[in-house]
Amino acid sequence: MDLAFLQPLYEDTGDAAPVVSVHLDTTRAAHDADKQIELRWRAARRSLAEQGAAEADLAVLDGAVGGVAEVPGPQGEALFASAGRLLGAFTLVEPPARDSARMLPVPDPLGVAVDRDHQLPHVVVAVDREGADVEAYPAAAHAPAFRRTFNGSTLHISRVRAGAEAMASYHRRTVHVWEENTSVAADDVRAAAAEVGAAVVLIAGDPKALGLLRENLTARPPAGELVYVEGGRTDASARQGLRASVDEAMREAMARSHQEVLRRLDEELAGGRAAEGIPAVEEALSQGRVETLLLAADRGADPTLYASRRDPRLLGTDPAAFGDDPTVFSAPAAPLLLRSAVAGGTAFTELLPPARHTDGVAALLRHQV
Repeated sequence: MDLAFLQPLYEDTGDAAPVVSVHLDTTRAAHDADKQIELRWRAARRSLAEQGAAEADLAVLDGAVGGVAEVPGPQGEALFASAGRLLGAFTLVEPPARDSARMLPVPDPLGVAVDRDHQLPHVVVAVDREGADVEAYPAAAHAPAFRRTFNGSTLHISRVRAGAEAMASYHRRTVHVWEENTSVAADDVRAAAAEVGAAVVLIAGDPKALGLLRENLTARPPAGELVYVEGGRTDASARQGLRASVDEAMREAMARSHQEVLRRLDEELAGGRAAEGIPAVEEALSQGRVETLLLAADRGADPTLYASRRDPRLLGTDPAAFGDDPTVFSAPAAPLLLRSAVAGGTAFTELLPPARHTDGVAALLRHQV
């Protein structure tokens, strides 16, 4: 996953001003969700004040906290502030396992990176005899970037009270309508998948129309893996079934994606083309040799690393390694590893359980030319 979306967190943070990082559960499943979110923020605010956070930073967060009211159900929020400015606000698809509020020399966006890493750009398609609903979602988006609802001609899709000859004619015309509709739907699917660079295209609906759509898409495949799921577009129950099937299929697709990265990591470690453990990975990051940084999400026992304000890529386990650089500072390992990765154009993937690597840190290395 590209970490470039985190770059604004590291720009214009003032003269070494500390950064406040907040991750909150902003789920809106209960009738008193607003009150629950308010109480969570109050607790986080108190914690930040006790850590010495500036009132200007707390005030700017007061005006930003709250999640997305228009999105029902589970969600989370990550907010970052420094020197009285809001550096970033991110809606999380999955609420954090626990609320957190930290004041550090640098942002702590691991929760955001992990949440984004769990998402894939995808297309959801519900098709029946009359048309299709096609929606394309960028990674971690709550709302589609592309939406097309197509309802083709229903002129011949009605019951015919006549003899065998009329029934045969009705059947031929109905099949023709289905074929036309699914051809248009297939074009919409290809356009939607191209719009977001889909990794997965999830398709559900009427068996007959589904078969015709499959033929169209097999002949000219869209971007992304085709996955057929349960559900449809006929009524609320069918749409709810579709949503549940899509969620499950996306979890499976995410797991497959991570398993492939972990398989490659094991191969590269065996061949000396990867690194694990904080000392080896921080050295490779400092030298710009890391293609993909892998971190476990559970950082409860994270050690301290050292970094420089002059060059965000440089890391060390000993401040003496930086010579007489007066801008050297210390912070927990994960925030500094991510800062270096963002500066170096490094990708990111979570080390999902049950994978275990030294210090919960590993790296795929760039091939040397």
